[in-house]
Amino acid sequence: MTTNHGVRINDDVNSLKAGERGPSLLEDFIFREKMTHFDHERIPERVVHARGAGAHGVFKSYNNVPDFTKAAFLNTENETPVFVRFSTVAGSRGSTDLARDVRGFAVKFYTEEGNFDLVGNNMPVFFIQDAIKFPDLVHAVKPEPHNEIPQAASAHDTFWDFVSLNTEATHMVMWLMSDRAIPRSYRMMEGFGVHTFRLINRDGKSSFVKFHWKPLLGVHSVAWDEAQNISGKDPDFHRRDLWEAIENGAYPEWELGLQIIPEEDEFRYDFDILDATKIIPEELVPVIKVGKMTLNRNPDNFFAETEQVAFHIGHVVPGIDFTNDPLLQGRLFSYTDTQLIRLGGPNFQEIPINRPVVPVHNNQRDGYMRQTINRGQSSYHPNTTGGGCPFQAGKMQGGFTSHPERIDAVKIRNRSKSFFDFFSQATLFFNSQSEPEKDHIVDAFRFELGKVDNVAIRERMLGILTFVDPGLAAQVAYGLGLAVPSDIGLINQSIPADEEAKRYQPILQESTIKYSQPLSMAHYVADNIATRKVAILVAHGVDENSVMTVRDSLLDRNAVVELVAPELGIVMSSTGNALQVDRSFLTTPSVVYDAVYVPGGSNSVATLEADPDAVHFLNEAFKHCKPIAADTSAWPVITSTYFSKRLPENFTAESAERDGVIISADPASLANTFTRLIGMHRFWKREKSRKVPA
Repeated sequence: MTTNHGVRINDDVNSLKAGERGPSLLEDFIFREKMTHFDHERIPERVVHARGAGAHGVFKSYNNVPDFTKAAFLNTENETPVFVRFSTVAGSRGSTDLARDVRGFAVKFYTEEGNFDLVGNNMPVFFIQDAIKFPDLVHAVKPEPHNEIPQAASAHDTFWDFVSLNTEATHMVMWLMSDRAIPRSYRMMEGFGVHTFRLINRDGKSSFVKFHWKPLLGVHSVAWDEAQNISGKDPDFHRRDLWEAIENGAYPEWELGLQIIPEEDEFRYDFDILDATKIIPEELVPVIKVGKMTLNRNPDNFFAETEQVAFHIGHVVPGIDFTNDPLLQGRLFSYTDTQLIRLGGPNFQEIPINRPVVPVHNNQRDGYMRQTINRGQSSYHPNTTGGGCPFQAGKMQGGFTSHPERIDAVKIRNRSKSFFDFFSQATLFFNSQSEPEKDHIVDAFRFELGKVDNVAIRERMLGILTFVDPGLAAQVAYGLGLAVPSDIGLINQSIPADEEAKRYQPILQESTIKYSQPLSMAHYVADNIATRKVAILVAHGVDENSVMTVRDSLLDRNAVVELVAPELGIVMSSTGNALQVDRSFLTTPSVVYDAVYVPGGSNSVATLEADPDAVHFLNEAFKHCKPIAADTSAWPVITSTYFSKRLPENFTAESAERDGVIISADPASLANTFTRLIGMHRFWKREKSRKVPA
């Protein structure tokens, strides 16, 4: 292995640092060449996070952390404008929204002190610990270079070859195989800053911090089979969902939370807080809510705003600073380098969507696409020809100052031993899942590894899973028709198998936290059904009272309700009134709804009972564990489904809570129970029986 100018490389997995836990050094020409080449590989599409959706909004601080940070936007009564971009990572701009993938969650705060970009994901950890490996990770997960297959998928040989050889990725792989990788909506997923940053207060005191976004609608996913169906029916599902919610005034909201660690507690835990493959369990460090973000305006032009927005992890404001996280340090270089090629040069920050709301004064000049027309004779500092302007901001003017961290170390390519626990938090994550969520993880591994042609890679990954949970490894192995390897040899196989490699091997230890409730999505049950999408199946002769009572009750609770019928146009109710149809079975599938209701009316019931599309609609909704309600007179429609034989003979509140299906002759009472069921999102307890023909 050599550089592009022919120099041999004997360490391609660690960047040059000032000490094992010290900052990465800019003089590292091997890292800079590798990252620069990687950053310039694709134009004009983003190398990663190519497919996205964006929205404008505001952030309102609770003004409760002045003791920890002097950042003005966290200590003000004023609203701070924001622009948010959500995205998938691996796919191209034309790929589906519902790929099993990490989701980007990037927020640009237009603060009174300049722009602050909180660039994160919907998962709190990452695959690698050192940024020098980032090009390899992305090359591995992208379509394979010899045939450009598969698109927007990790289920192929090169990805699993890479992660099975880089066992520091094990924790992140557990998140990727979980339901977090297939969110119901951008509006219903958490966001994380991933890295540990610093907060600096007005006295110069430093604290470590992790950033969290907590959605007010709860955290929810779709079923994997459902995600695959949506990809075919509506690949823009997440984009459309966000756009329509904002257009309809159902503004998405998140609370910003901080996990704050005093500087003196840096080495308190059994993990390294600078390791991006680790979380800080909320049981150890609670999340403090510090403000709320509301997205209230869609972009006017997708390209000019969503496509041209340029986030940069290095865009911080006074009161927020960096740590020596080696993944964070490398990203500080990469973001600017990427924008230079993608947006045409060094003036990308003059594009309107990237422009700060405060004036910009410096001596940067010229370059491609320069927008500012600078006046005057001087373009240097210091000067007298321009009256000394622009002059440096003093401490009293709130200028940015870096935290004076003491560094006394030798230059070395190495990694701190505190980074070498690769499995304990992967085990913690798995143990914290509900039983249905564990089943989903098993199915995900079986699906992904079942797509891997190289059996040796499958076996290697099974061996790694034994360090997470032997039962998990055994279940995955059974689905693959393989035996769990008894000896997998060197666990970290990215290092040559020699004496030097021994110091790179993982440290096997148990987490002091055995179970963490926030890691399970079952913990996040919303108290309301705002923006949940409900289908009411209707045909000519439908009972209008049955429709209107349930519909109005759901609308009063801010749900979205659509009438779905065999044909578009109108249906005539049993009382002779015309009801406007919103969708037909031909134009809309059950997978885009959160719940289904079948009203009464003898003619309508007879039509739907005999309509294969209506029966399929209900079978599919049951298969995906969604709440289903029906008027008692609509029972013939339910009995025509495959799943009806799995339902109890007598429907009670208890059975509804268990199965997510309610039958009642009283529309008002049904509406109340149905609302509660929709708030529970999915009924994974019927998981095994959901695999019905649909």
